[in-house]
Amino acid sequence: MTRSILITGCSSGIGYDAAHALRARGWRVLATCRNPGDCARLEGEGLESFPLDYADPQSVRDAVAETLERTGGTLDALFNNGAWALPGAVEDVPREGLRAIFEANLFGWHDLTAQIIPVMREQGHGRIIQNSSVVGFVALKWRGAYVATKFALEGLTDTLRVEMRDTPIHIVLIQPGPITSRMRANSIAHFERWIDWEASARVEQYRDSLLNRLYGERAADRFELPASAVSRVLIRALEAERPRARYRVTTPTKLMAGARRVLPTRWLDRVLALS
Repeated sequence: MTRSILITGCSSGIGYDAAHALRARGWRVLATCRNPGDCARLEGEGLESFPLDYADPQSVRDAVAETLERTGGTLDALFNNGAWALPGAVEDVPREGLRAIFEANLFGWHDLTAQIIPVMREQGHGRIIQNSSVVGFVALKWRGAYVATKFALEGLTDTLRVEMRDTPIHIVLIQPGPITSRMRANSIAHFERWIDWEASARVEQYRDSLLNRLYGERAADRFELPASAVSRVLIRALEAERPRARYRVTTPTKLMAGARRVLPTRWLDRVLALS
């Protein structure tokens, strides 16, 4: 039987590559995007696609209903992936901005997952794969809002994994490091909406650092990998008989995991401050 998977955030980057890679392996891929225009583009590429906006509870409910209608009430796997970033110093992130990013990067993921779990429990199997990040376990400056959502995701996912041990549902975290994507470019709109950097006590640091990263030409990180590197790991997580709890992607992620285990916090802070 053809296995089915619901993937979020498929307009570009990791979700886009994963949707095409899994379809090529014979999976039935339900590739969702926040923007209906992106869904139409994916349908033109031969994928099944429909809207899912994590920040809109009704959109999540509608996407679940659409998924189950298309599959006849079953779903073998869920890959939670769609997310956005809000660059800026933590002290400059307004309450509403933090609330907005948590709606999209955590609350929506939880809502979708909670609605899919009963389907998987009833059918007697399922895999829920959460796309976290290296910043799910180490903090990098200027990324505080995004870091907070990923730290929270890791805690929620770890708890869910422990709780689901008495079920046939596997819970897995993927932790990518630098991956080629449009996240930096897409984050500019959120930065411009929420961060009043010119009124910040760190205005000179914004000028010297963050603004160049956001608006300037940037060469690829020497450790950066294409989105296909995550797809390869995702395939292992989906198709292994007993998947691991965590899969780390890219050298920096693996190095940071080791550093976090062995370095005193003060030393690790010094390393992270250089990033």
